[in-house]
Amino acid sequence: MPIILNKAELATSNLRKNALDILEAGLEAINTEKILRRKISVVDGILKMAELPSLNVREGFGGELYLKSFEKIFFVGIGKCALDGAKVIENILGDYLTDGIALGVIADSTESFFMPKKIRSFAGTHPYPSEQNVEITKKILEMVKGLTEKDLVITLISGGGSALFELPIEGVSLNEIIETTKKLTAKGADIYELNKVRKEMSQVKGGKFAELCRPAKMISLLFSDVLGNDISIIASGPTVLPSSSQGEGQFREAERGGVMNILIASNHDALEAMKSKAEELGFNTTIETEKLSGNARDVGKELALRKLEPKNCLLFGGETTVIIPENHGVGGRNQEVALAALSFMQQNSILICVASDGFDNTDHAGAIADIELFEKSKSLNISPEEYLKKSDSYNFFKKVGGALYTEKLGSNVSDLCIIIRNG
Repeated sequence: MPIILNKAELATSNLRKNALDILEAGLEAINTEKILRRKISVVDGILKMAELPSLNVREGFGGELYLKSFEKIFFVGIGKCALDGAKVIENILGDYLTDGIALGVIADSTESFFMPKKIRSFAGTHPYPSEQNVEITKKILEMVKGLTEKDLVITLISGGGSALFELPIEGVSLNEIIETTKKLTAKGADIYELNKVRKEMSQVKGGKFAELCRPAKMISLLFSDVLGNDISIIASGPTVLPSSSQGEGQFREAERGGVMNILIASNHDALEAMKSKAEELGFNTTIETEKLSGNARDVGKELALRKLEPKNCLLFGGETTVIIPENHGVGGRNQEVALAALSFMQQNSILICVASDGFDNTDHAGAIADIELFEKSKSLNISPEEYLKKSDSYNFFKKVGGALYTEKLGSNVSDLCIIIRNG
């Protein structure tokens, strides 16, 4: 089954098929379960990490990381990848695992998901916290209460964690956090700006969760959805002690005070896989940036006007923002990029912009933009510009076509964008 669920419907030309194949290769590369199984293992009772420096000699971990040397080992999963990740982590740790809680999000609250034997799985709300999220956060804090230096906490943290993992500080209400988040988002605040504010209003963000787990050792596995992969910003950095934050760090590990944070996935993984697939299909391919940012409308137009030589492919990773007008419609930043690009697309070219987790603020993961779709909108007398004015990209693509539906991938690594030209 393809990751892009309506791939057959969208692939009406060779150009579209190529673009969709390239995108699907990137989405396949960030599958939560595959990444964890590839990079984490237990061999002779020792926790090992493939593709990363050995954990065994790290300061603060007391020599080799033999799991049997710990009295208790706990798992805490937070974010969109938590539920999928819990299955893998429990399988890898086996009898070494004492207890665990995974707090994730699913599209349909009635949907059933695999329930591990030891790890308790919960679905919270996103993109805004709720009393439900607060109650599950309290369950997590109760589980790690009273730990000692002989205990180990393994966390798995990904995008969505800021909303899911929440306990307001004294004097701040949950509603104040929600309203502050909404106001900042409406004004086009990026993830850095949002999470810096949310840290100050929470008892668990900004390294505070790591503090609450002390003196236990902690290993935190991170899926990055932020530009520059600053680990202190991912899910508002619940396991990153303030003194170990290095700003916009280009690093894969940070260890301090018995807490090791390890970046195991980012949009780099997806973009490299997309590049390989594009080259396999005969395209001259360049990863333009892993930090695409700016107003979605401006970015869409700019990308559409890029001059490409025949058989060229440009790849982008990052996260744009949307300034929401007063009388707005429905949509997401990726659909807004595609809608803004639509009127400026050139012959023999296509643009696709998609949320890597499959949720572009709607059930659409993103959308495509090409001449074929533009001509269809004209034939239906549906103006891209009018829908763009209202930030109503969702309803535009719902009427005209061009929306992408994908598997809901927990491993959110920001957004992915592709532009290719055939002849």
